[in-house]
Amino acid sequence: MAATESEGHDISKSEMRLVVGASSVGTIFEWYDFFIYGTLSGLIGAAFFPGDNAILQTLLVWAGFAIGFGFRPLGAILFGFLGDRLGRKYTFLVTVTLMGVATAGVGLIPSAETIGLAAPLIVIVLRILQGLALGGEYGGAAIYVAEHSRPEKRGFFTSFIQASVVGGFVLSIIVVLLCRWLIPADAFSAWGWRVPFLLSILLLAASLWMRLKLSESPVFRAMKEAGETSGNPFVESFTYPGNLKRIVVALGVTAGLTTIWYTAFFSTLSFLKGPMKVEDFTVEIMMLIASLLTMGLYIVFGHLSDRIGRKPPIVWGNFAILLLLFPVMWGIGALANPQLAHAAKSAPVVVNGTGCSYNPFGDLFDQKQSPCAHVLETLTADGVPYDIRESDTLSLVVGVRHIDLSTLALDDAAARRDAIRAELVADGYSFDKQNPPLVNIVGIIALVLVLGALSAANYGPVAALLSEMFPPRIRYSSMSIPYHIGAGYFGGFLPLIAAYIIARTGNAYSGLWYTWFFVAFAFLITAWGLKSGPPRDFEEVQSNP
Repeated sequence: MAATESEGHDISKSEMRLVVGASSVGTIFEWYDFFIYGTLSGLIGAAFFPGDNAILQTLLVWAGFAIGFGFRPLGAILFGFLGDRLGRKYTFLVTVTLMGVATAGVGLIPSAETIGLAAPLIVIVLRILQGLALGGEYGGAAIYVAEHSRPEKRGFFTSFIQASVVGGFVLSIIVVLLCRWLIPADAFSAWGWRVPFLLSILLLAASLWMRLKLSESPVFRAMKEAGETSGNPFVESFTYPGNLKRIVVALGVTAGLTTIWYTAFFSTLSFLKGPMKVEDFTVEIMMLIASLLTMGLYIVFGHLSDRIGRKPPIVWGNFAILLLLFPVMWGIGALANPQLAHAAKSAPVVVNGTGCSYNPFGDLFDQKQSPCAHVLETLTADGVPYDIRESDTLSLVVGVRHIDLSTLALDDAAARRDAIRAELVADGYSFDKQNPPLVNIVGIIALVLVLGALSAANYGPVAALLSEMFPPRIRYSSMSIPYHIGAGYFGGFLPLIAAYIIARTGNAYSGLWYTWFFVAFAFLITAWGLKSGPPRDFEEVQSNP
């Protein structure tokens, strides 16, 4: 098989530029399609998951986000099978088409106010199709570029695919900002948010035009001509000698890189717009700048892995995340809304009552919430930290003031929110939208860049690493399955589970423990399972363990 692998190394510079360019642009468009849902999560919640409970609405939106990720492993199995049997090129042509059509479909769904429960159900179906498509896209694009690259430059070339994932996020923010600029605010909230979804059709056309210019991977062509393609790549992925351990290690790698990526960008986006109450436009500008600056770091770390090996940046990146995750997010919160941080310190909130346990999904199943739970819901939705003390009388202690809540109409969400806010405002809390000073904005961007850099240390080398870990005949399936289990379940469910943890605890930072746990798992697995040394093709790794 060594001869087959070497077939991908005799590529001209012009052909390599086309391979990297077309694969990267297609990846940007496909991830744009997937990320636009998260970027516009607030407006999607209002359109398809309406209700008085802001926390439940947020959770339902992130549940829809997670469902798409949940189907990525199935897409990896399906399209991995096709990619190993029929070829790399045509498989990712199918995935990008499916993604574009499904994304445009979201922009055409009538609101829940118009068609009722059918609206969120259709959204979920389209998210499933997106998840299936994305399960086949990443492996196809990464392998296609990797199989055209020499080992000593594979990290550099494949890092453009990794940077393209961030590029999809960047493109989604740019399109949203342009639409906000061109469409009046009221109109954008009513219907203008649909435009970024409908633009997916144009992006699909451009992506197909570019990818149709590509020829099949030389490694796959050589295997096909030699009759060495796998009969059943899914089964063989788990039976090939040593592959099961490699799949476990690949799962550990992706557990870390996806959770820190979604924390750095989506959790931070949601954190700033939600509990920190920063203006949406300001948040999107900050995240756009941080994302653009971060894209280059993926290429830097991919290139670095060609020089020092794939293992060091991944292992040391995970270790740094464990040390810095909480301090960085605390810093972002303090800079984003210093008034809230000051008020929480000078006038801490204590809730006294019985049955002080809040289930954010209770309203969905018509479960009766206790009066204290209603108070916790309001405080959590407003990002106000609190402590709980058992008491026979429901009350709120703000600093030194004791406020009796037993006469408040707690079943009325709006009246409850207004009454509690009025009491908190008297002690220095503010619930107006924030525009932090310029120096604070610069500081927030710098801290997001720290998280982005740590994400890049993990993410930059990973396409080259995973391509080199598995034999060519089952490479598409073997790398896609663990990658999309890690990315689909551990990373994709992060916004939902982290938001649920925050809702249950009332601490805006408690959801970070989810990220910390999976990064710790990734650190242990990668430190144990990744091989040291210079980059090598799969056969060389096998003969020189």
